[in-house]
Parts: sequence; structure tokens; C-alpha cells
Amino acid sequence: MVDQLFDKAASIRLATWNVNSLKVRLPHLLQWLESNPVDLLGLQELKLTDDNFPVAELEAAGYGAVFAGQKTYNGVAILYKKATMPEPVDVQVNLPSFPDEQKRVIAASFGDLRFISAYVVNGSEVGSDKFEYKKAWLDALLKDCEAWLARYPKLALVGDYNIAPDDRDVHDPKAWAGQVLCSEDERTRFNTLLGLGLVDSFRLFEQAEKTFSWWDYRMLGFQKNKGLRIDHVLLSKPLAERCTASFIDRAPRKWEKPSDHAPAVATLSK
Repeated sequence: MVDQLFDKAASIRLATWNVNSLKVRLPHLLQWLESNPVDLLGLQELKLTDDNFPVAELEAAGYGAVFAGQKTYNGVAILYKKATMPEPVDVQVNLPSFPDEQKRVIAASFGDLRFISAYVVNGSEVGSDKFEYKKAWLDALLKDCEAWLARYPKLALVGDYNIAPDDRDVHDPKAWAGQVLCSEDERTRFNTLLGLGLVDSFRLFEQAEKTFSWWDYRMLGFQKNKGLRIDHVLLSKPLAERCTASFIDRAPRKWEKPSDHAPAVATLSK
């Protein structure tokens, strides 16, 4: 069926973007989709309830959506391009093995392609209660991902992982050593995820040094490129074998009142 997805196009583009408030960033999202008409897009940090999700605006842009929102915090969605994608089925919200009020995961199948948008816990600081919550949440993700991969061989797990996998993904590794987003506890779990059979699509290709996906709003973080690469498109091996490009689009971070994250995009080809 993934092959059938290519019936309407020679390639399929998968993307992820933490928009940090969909209400605020909707004009940016629509502008970006107009020039980057990706086929599937995982969104994180919607920060709005389901009744306020901009269904009509996205429909007008040619996109359908499944979403799970909440007030003020979190919230995730999957947008799909109606001209190229079948209707989503088997939609699931949150981790099966981790009951949680926080809306952090949404999954759906498009043919036999399983697409999951995830907003991993930030963790606040190493040693805090929120960091313990992050570790427990990631352990549940590992458990559930193993089951997903067994059920869905063609799987894309995209999102804001709040983990910089290694020092190449950090503007100042010494300053960040052992800190939240870069700690051994987090990186070990990320590597375990890869060990289950997922591939970091970005690292399939040569990339420019100091390429990041998130920059702090403070202290001229973006202007000085003081960033981290924490937004990832992970692909199961059958999808990774079809991956022909993977990049981070810095352009929207330059726009007025941007999200602090940039979109990450991977292309799958016939």
C-alpha cells in the first residue's frame, strides 16, 4: 500500500513541526504549507482545545487533520494532504502503556504507513520530578514502539523529542553536558529507540555542521545559532530505505513572531 501511495506522486514528504501555539502560528503554518506542500505533517504544542482547531482553514488549504488538543499546554495533530493521502484509519491518542492526561501522542494509518506525531516531555531539569516523569514516559514509549514496529513495519515516528541525540546536535556541547535535553539518561533512551529498528533520517545524509531545529527566544539564540537539534523524523527500516532527503527548514524561524522550532522534513521516493 505504501507503493500505492506513490501512485499519485513520485515521492512522499513527511514532516514535523512544533508550532508552539497553533492559534498564534496558523498564518505561518498556512504560508509554509503553500510553499512546502508536504503529504503528512505532525504538529506539536497546539496549545488549544479541539473545538478551536482550525479545521476549515486547513481544509481550504487542501489538508485534513486528526488532532488531540488541550487548553494552554501540549496538544498534537497529524495533517494529511487530501490530494495524495488516503483517509486516516486506526487513530490512537497517547501511549497505550502510559495513562496520561497530557495530550502528547497521536497516531494514524494511511494505507499501511503508520504515522505518529509525538511531543516528548521536556523534563525541566535533571533530577526534578518532571525529569523523572520524562524518563518514565520515554520508557513507556520504548515499550509501545516495540509493539508498533511489530504491527506496522512501515512506521514514521516524528516529533519534538526534547532530546539532542549527540554533541553534533548541540551548539555548545560543554555548556550543555549533562543538562536536560542532552543528558545520558535521555540519549541512552533515544539510542534504545534506534536499536528497536528506527533510523534518524537526518543522519542518513551529509549535513552542514551546526544544523539545529530549536533556538531559545532569549539572548539572540537564533541570530547567534545557539540551537539544538531536538525535532526528528525517525523511520522504520523499510521506509528509511526509500528516504532520499532529510533536512531542517530554518526559513519560518526568521518570520515575525515565529515558533522557536523549525520544521524537519524527510522525502520518501519510489
